Amino acid sequence: MSSPIASPEILAFAAGFPLALLHTAATLGILVAGAALYVVLTPHKEIRLIREGNAAAAVSFGGVLMGLALPLAAAMTASASLLEIVMWGAPTVVVQLLVFRLVDLLLKGLPERIQHGEISAAALLAGAKLASAVVLAAAVAG
Repeated sequence: MSSPIASPEILAFAAGFPLALLHTAATLGILVAGAALYVVLTPHKEIRLIREGNAAAAVSFGGVLMGLALPLAAAMTASASLLEIVMWGAPTVVVQLLVFRLVDLLLKGLPERIQHGEISAAALLAGAKLASAVVLAAAVAG
C-alpha cells in the first residue's frame, strides 16, 4: 500500500505550489507598482482623499485597482513563466495609465471633479478602466 504523501497529486502540488506563489507574488508586485505609479502620476492625491472620506476618490481608485488586476490575472493565467508574466503585465499597466488621460480629455478637469467628490466622474473613470481591462485581459489571454 502506497503512502498518501507519495501520491501523484501531493507530489504535483508540492512541485507546483512554490512556482504558483512566485507567479502570484510577481503579479501582485506589478499590481502594487502600477497602483503606486498611478497615484504618483495623477494630480489629485487619491489616498489622502479616501482617508478624508471622499467617495469619488474611492470609486476611482477601486476602478484603478480592478482595471489593473483583470489584465494582470489574465497575463498570469496565459503565461508559462515569470518572464512572460512581466512581458504581458507591464504593458497592460501602461495602457491602463493611458486610459486615465483619455477619460480626462473627455471630462475636462477630471482630477478636480474627483477632488470635489463628483461620483459621476469617478464612476465613468472606473467604468472606462474596467471596460479597457476586460478588453486587455481578453487580448492577453489570446
